[in-house]
Amino acid sequence: MTVRAIRGAIQIDRDDPGLMKEAVVELMSEILSSNSLTPKDLISVLFTCTPDLVSDFPAASARAMGMERVPLICAVEMAVPDSLPRTIRTLVHCHTPREQEEISHIYLRGAVTLRKDIAQ
Repeated sequence: MTVRAIRGAIQIDRDDPGLMKEAVVELMSEILSSNSLTPKDLISVLFTCTPDLVSDFPAASARAMGMERVPLICAVEMAVPDSLPRTIRTLVHCHTPREQEEISHIYLRGAVTLRKDIAQ
């Protein structure tokens, strides 16, 4: 097994804890599914949110979907002018037999614009 990192992002319509939970579950489920992973394969997960998202911690939603033993941390994304608002990003470190070019990075909803070159 090799250690790999997987990027992902999703945008939500407004700062609401229910919308954040729904988005985190959607994003993390797609990352796991697309890369044939389970929570046991994860080493750690870093979440960032744009400064306009303050209603909840994305890690709380990840824990609720079975990642309670995975080290999770949240941070605030840089406030770059004209950047995509209401965006949750993640960097997942995992064990996988996949080669780097076989990793599926997941960008959903409005976040597809962040990485059109690798978005699903």
